[in-house]
Amino acid sequence: MHTILGANGQIGIELAKELNKKYTSNIRLVSRNPKKVNNTDVLFSANLLLKKETEEAVKGSEITYLTVGLPMNTKMWVDQFSTMMHNVIDACKKHQVKLVFFDNTYMYAQNDTPLTEESKFAPVGPKGKVRAEIANMLLAEIKSGQLEAVICRAPEFYGPGKTQSITNEIIFNNIKNEKKLKVFIKDNTLRTLIWTPDASKAMALIGNSPDTYNQTWHLPCDDARPTYKEFIAMASEIFGKSFKYSVVPKSAFTIGGLFNSQLKELQELLPRYRHHNIFISTKFKNRFPDFKVTTYREGIERIKNEL
Repeated sequence: MHTILGANGQIGIELAKELNKKYTSNIRLVSRNPKKVNNTDVLFSANLLLKKETEEAVKGSEITYLTVGLPMNTKMWVDQFSTMMHNVIDACKKHQVKLVFFDNTYMYAQNDTPLTEESKFAPVGPKGKVRAEIANMLLAEIKSGQLEAVICRAPEFYGPGKTQSITNEIIFNNIKNEKKLKVFIKDNTLRTLIWTPDASKAMALIGNSPDTYNQTWHLPCDDARPTYKEFIAMASEIFGKSFKYSVVPKSAFTIGGLFNSQLKELQELLPRYRHHNIFISTKFKNRFPDFKVTTYREGIERIKNEL
């Protein structure tokens, strides 16, 4: 049995597809209101904030994948993420289940320095501090030898389906709704984005490769790293339309954050748009040289076909 905790998000959905396709049809999908991805999926409703429900959700699994996401709400992150990680770790230890954790990059320094698996944690705000806390919690368990686990870390998403990301929101949703595109802070900084199906496929591959455990892996991305200016130009070429965009300055977030909670929540992330975002996934590519990484052009073409 392979169990996906947080199965309703795009990462969980793509993960369920990949596991069923290549590894097992014995899949349990867990969330508050889980929905089938494959016909053979087993649905299990659970609240991971509750210890007993988490234990029951994990029980009987060989591998559990933690892909839970929360809305961009600092209080919710502070109040819930640590509790969920504690409960999942305890459940996996109790039932001797391997844990594959899908992580993000919020705990890293938000500057021009290239990011590798060895990069130090240097969070700049409360959401980053929470992500550092839960990652360190899992690393401590790995070091103690009490839990067999692996961390799969990804930068910002872009992708098909229900992908929720800043890039999807400010670029592709605006294209779909025929609105002017937006870019945060600067349009000339290098961006590393991960195609969501690639993230899930790589996570499934890592989780089913015994030699990958007890370490951190950066999930594979296209190393072309276009700026948003170049990304939008590529989208214009693929869509056959000249997309106009505006650059939203920091002052708009500072002032708007006084009245708009979403703008306030985004302020912590703004340095990542002021600086180059160079996410290195060489370790994965060396270990899995046959993995086909989706290029930005291929990704944009697929999104175009869905809109």
